[in-house]
Amino acid sequence: MAHLFANEIPTRLLMWQRVREYAVPLSMIETATARRAVGDWAGACAAARLDVGFGLRAVRDRHGTDLTNRLRADLRRLAPDLLRWHMPRIAPDGRLRHGLTISLARYRSSGAAPLHLVVRTPPGWADAGQRMVLNLWEESGHRPPGHHPHPHPDRRFRLDLHRHLWDAERSGELFRRCGTPDRPQGRWAAEAELLLRSEGRARGAFTVRLGARSRTVLELFAPDDSHVPALRPVREALPPQEVAALPVLPEAAVRVLPDLELLRAGLITADRLHPLVAAALWKGGGVPVAAAAGPAVHTGSPAATVGPAVDTSDPHRVECRGEVHRIALRDGVLTAVDHDPAQLRREKLLVALGGPALPCLRAIDAVHRSPQALPAVRERLCHGDVAGALDVVEGLLGPGAVLRDGPLRDELESAAARRIDHGLFRSGLVSVHPAAGAAEAGDTTAGTGRRRPRLDRAAPAALRQKLSSRARPRNGLTR
Repeated sequence: MAHLFANEIPTRLLMWQRVREYAVPLSMIETATARRAVGDWAGACAAARLDVGFGLRAVRDRHGTDLTNRLRADLRRLAPDLLRWHMPRIAPDGRLRHGLTISLARYRSSGAAPLHLVVRTPPGWADAGQRMVLNLWEESGHRPPGHHPHPHPDRRFRLDLHRHLWDAERSGELFRRCGTPDRPQGRWAAEAELLLRSEGRARGAFTVRLGARSRTVLELFAPDDSHVPALRPVREALPPQEVAALPVLPEAAVRVLPDLELLRAGLITADRLHPLVAAALWKGGGVPVAAAAGPAVHTGSPAATVGPAVDTSDPHRVECRGEVHRIALRDGVLTAVDHDPAQLRREKLLVALGGPALPCLRAIDAVHRSPQALPAVRERLCHGDVAGALDVVEGLLGPGAVLRDGPLRDELESAAARRIDHGLFRSGLVSVHPAAGAAEAGDTTAGTGRRRPRLDRAAPAALRQKLSSRARPRNGLTR
């Protein structure tokens, strides 16, 4: 039975519902799975929009055959679509967390520093397409870090201790290690033991991040090796320097799996989950019967109301001059099929001269500018599913449609402009937001000697709001 909330559905769960609907589309999962099944790990990564930043031949020349074979075996087990499914995300739109470097696996070799297989997310200004990069990182730090803002693996977000979140052969461990919404701390002791062993210690203290400004320090203890380790708060408060140096329990061990919460809330059904996730939860008993048999989640059908529809069950009918007319796709474009082509040409000429338009033509014009399917298009573009967004547009307007000025065209043009920024970042030509370098040109800000950055469509919304706010002081210093 689905869990009922007393007041309203939490915003966090609504965000994860949109993420599960748009961030990893079914077409991506099917293509990546098919390529992985035949051993084409590079093709699977390409299908999941995961760029590969290294070559196995160069790895073999630098680190030897043994390490390369272990790396190749992990790459063949890598499910990039499953990795994208479990990647950390940020509110309110559920995009990938910006500027992260996450360790997936650690390889030790004799006489050399350990090597990490890492996945990196771009900074916020270059996150168009929501693409990720699969790369290698050496603990020695001898090689240049590149232009990524945070090239070192993050201590909080690490998946080398949680291979079930990206390894297809170990995905069955998900339910056993993900915890339950009723008792999320039930697995902390076991996860802390894995964490401390990876650091070369059997027992000791570690930190747990509970919130944005909430952390606690716990200690894993046991009388001897025959007893199951347990947790307890540290007996004495530690100095901030020592707390900062303690191991951090990974976020994957602290948080509750969002899929379990969505299933309990009735916001998603089992058939909408990733196949590997659904199989693991079903095997472990984490998929309720009601969720498995419930109704499918609304996916934002391309069919949308194109005008003042008379019958809500048929959105392609419009009341025009006292009659109900049909609007449908003909020869790849959306047209009023109950009007003669010669009459439509005369009416369009009349509109061009400033006359009133037919209700059918007004409905067609409205759907070209701002269709009701615009939220679905916007969500798909936000999560990098450009092909899915264009399919929605073509299914509504036809492949031969010419977009007109309006919100729909603005969204598509903004997505195209942001892809250019991502290309510049990936190539290393621009390592910071273009607005940060605009101080070298343009009008100077009075009293500071600096130039205000130029705000364009590619600038992040937070930056535009901050620099255009009237409440923001123009000059921080006076002379």
